[in-house]
Amino acid sequence: MPKAKELLRFLRKHGYEETRQKGSHRILTHAVRPMLSVPIHSGDVPRGLFLRILKDAGFSEQDFLGGKKKRKV
Repeated sequence: MPKAKELLRFLRKHGYEETRQKGSHRILTHAVRPMLSVPIHSGDVPRGLFLRILKDAGFSEQDFLGGKKKRKV
């Protein structure tokens, strides 16, 4: 599973902007998609939470992994 930093990078790339932070949670907004809250903790984002954040943002796990596929050598 990804680190919170990787998830934030993906969301920023797709139009989300960090608008504020409350404690250890960053709040992100988008012009047409729902607001999201991403916890910033050490270690990986738990799988269920990761998938829920992606689903709420309108993405799938494949969308996230699309840019990270390993090449066959």
